[in-house]
Amino acid sequence: MMEYFLLFAGAVVVNNFILTRFLGLCIFFGVSKDFTASAGMGIAVTAVLTLTSIFTWLAYNYILVPFDVTFLTTVVLVLLIASFVQLLEMFVKKFTPTLHKMWGIYLLLIATNCVVLGVPLINIESDYTLLKSIVNAFGSGVGFALALVLMASCREKLKLADVPKSLQGLGIAFIIAGCLALSFFGFSGMITE
Repeated sequence: MMEYFLLFAGAVVVNNFILTRFLGLCIFFGVSKDFTASAGMGIAVTAVLTLTSIFTWLAYNYILVPFDVTFLTTVVLVLLIASFVQLLEMFVKKFTPTLHKMWGIYLLLIATNCVVLGVPLINIESDYTLLKSIVNAFGSGVGFALALVLMASCREKLKLADVPKSLQGLGIAFIIAGCLALSFFGFSGMITE
């Protein structure tokens, strides 16, 4: 049980894809202007990551490996990710149109987000079991959501601050992201496995 907890904690904090690996920054800077949109996007990415990892593991271990076509792994991943993102978009558009409008183009960018592609590939490369793949994917999604929510919180507070004109917008956002990354790098010496 401790092994799974360490894998989860490592995915959330130590190996955070945004703040320690610097992947998925387009959504990070684009959506983090609004707290509600960031929280929703974090949930969406976590769901897509977890579902993609489950079906990727099953496809890889029960189709690609037995038929010796593992060279198709990336193609299968892209098809699965695109399918889940399309289903998510239809679901969000039907049930929460306000959130769909807030996310805008960033919802479709989940399909091309390197985090969503990277996590299942890391699971395959690390030869994780199905349960470990799910834990790693869920932890990575929670870490992604945590980074988005932290950034959104800081950016919403900055709306009330007197930020110099030359730093307003993305300038101050990059400084905040750097400070957040430094704080997460403090966990980099921890053993996660």
